[in-house]
Amino acid sequence: MTPVDAVGFDLFNTLITVEKDALIDAVQRLLETLNRNGLSVEPERFIQDHRDAAMRFLEKTKEDGRETHNRFWIQAALAAQEITLSPDDRIIGEAVEAYFSAFLDHVSVIPGTHRMLERVGNRFRLGLLSNFTHAPAARAILEVTGLAPCFGVCAISGDIGFRKPHARAFQALVSGLGVSEDRILYVGDDPEPDVEGALRNGLRPVWSTYVQDHEMAFAPGYAGTAPGRPGEAIPRISEWPDLIALLQDEHGMV
Repeated sequence: MTPVDAVGFDLFNTLITVEKDALIDAVQRLLETLNRNGLSVEPERFIQDHRDAAMRFLEKTKEDGRETHNRFWIQAALAAQEITLSPDDRIIGEAVEAYFSAFLDHVSVIPGTHRMLERVGNRFRLGLLSNFTHAPAARAILEVTGLAPCFGVCAISGDIGFRKPHARAFQALVSGLGVSEDRILYVGDDPEPDVEGALRNGLRPVWSTYVQDHEMAFAPGYAGTAPGRPGEAIPRISEWPDLIALLQDEHGMV
């Protein structure tokens, strides 16, 4: 077996969890910002229109892999109430920041993650690849949780312009790590973007089921649903000692 030189990680539901009320808080902060800026919107209707727009834009990403952004969802929800703003308008920009600020207050690192990353990082290059529409918020989460210094490369779909499982997303991780695809282990919780995406792009996937096995709420969001199940041949880990054991047994970790 080709040796592993690097390990890549997904973020949400793999390294961190988010409280189930985060999305409610996020939308409320968004609405409060719109109101402070003088926009009169009907809250319940806006929430539904915002959700519908998000699902519509996220579904479109499955066609070409191109990342979407919350500013387009907000613009569409406002347009449904006959309020016309550019997606680049200052008011929408402030609403985006208010929305994502909620996640900073509701995020937790899975126990043992920092110790695991320190140990694995002593032997392998470490990288992060996350589907997150607003890259500044993702980077802020990494700083708040103390995870940012752990990685040599942090590839965020909002920066890349493409979402997993698209090849451009994985290429950003591979390029940042500076090793060939078949020498990268990629750990993620979602079988389609993480496991199947890694497989299709030449990386070696590991399926993480910590959140599922502990019956925790999946990271809230319009795409944050419980994943399916990959093939039986894919290595599965539930706790970080499982990953350490896998690296020790198969990849020469010391």
